[in-house]
Amino acid sequence: MEKKLVVAALGHYALGKTFPEQKRAVKEAAKAIADLVENGANVVITHSNAPQVGMIHTALNEYCKENPEYTAAPMSVCSAMSQGYIGYDLQNAIRAELMIRGIYKPVTTLITQVLVDPYDPAFYKPSKVIGRILNDEEAKAEEEKGNFVVKEGNGFRKAVAAPHPKKIIELDSIKTLAEAGHIVIACGGGGIPVLEQGVDLRGASAVIEKDLIGGKLAVDLDADVLMILTSVDQVSLHYKSEQEKMLGTITAAQAKQYMEENHFEAGSMLPKFEAAIDFVESGEGKEAIITSIARARAAFNKKAGTIITE
Repeated sequence: MEKKLVVAALGHYALGKTFPEQKRAVKEAAKAIADLVENGANVVITHSNAPQVGMIHTALNEYCKENPEYTAAPMSVCSAMSQGYIGYDLQNAIRAELMIRGIYKPVTTLITQVLVDPYDPAFYKPSKVIGRILNDEEAKAEEEKGNFVVKEGNGFRKAVAAPHPKKIIELDSIKTLAEAGHIVIACGGGGIPVLEQGVDLRGASAVIEKDLIGGKLAVDLDADVLMILTSVDQVSLHYKSEQEKMLGTITAAQAKQYMEENHFEAGSMLPKFEAAIDFVESGEGKEAIITSIARARAAFNKKAGTIITE
């Protein structure tokens, strides 16, 4: 039987918020990935980095504040660092879990850049708040540098854009590794957003939605399944109300209708459905699955989760 190519997108809950939490969390994520491999899947993984990149950004810029001889860390550098250390923990956890099961497959983390459009409307309305609390003077200094800040509590925090991904720079490398049988961890945290300037790629002060890059990665790799692993076993309408309705297998047309009826929250379930629909409509026989890590194997075998088809 021909193996299916699965792009699995791990949410922030799968990684924890601190170093010890992440060590524990990736072991559970590794079990889910190993389950998919045992069930005949080739797997490419992408993941969230929200707590991690925020921690890195805050730590490095606090250090810069106390040590003026050092320069502030741009978002692109923080994103690259988060890809590296999350990938380090995740690939080691997956490798160990596979070896316990007698499966010997290489696991590779790839630092991945993603091209964004400098004229994306998101750059004119930054929506992702990040970093430490700033005082009035620091907030003013950020604005003078052309950055955006938003009021939060008794201070301010920096806000960055969330543009749509246009092109995965290292796509050919991801394809080569996946075709060679590697489990590939790529586009972590949505990828490092970059802008083209001649032959150079310049980091953008932005972040990319993990679910959107997961969908694009699945489309570009011509994957069979996009699996979005989140905090719920199954998506529902009218969440936690008396009218709550669980969604099993639905069509892309139904999913669009639910989106148009505003059932899903922006920045939460909405981008998951956007990614799922784009992927399912990209070719025949595509399936998008939204479920929890614990139900990944069952959902892959069509026994759990919300499954979106043509």
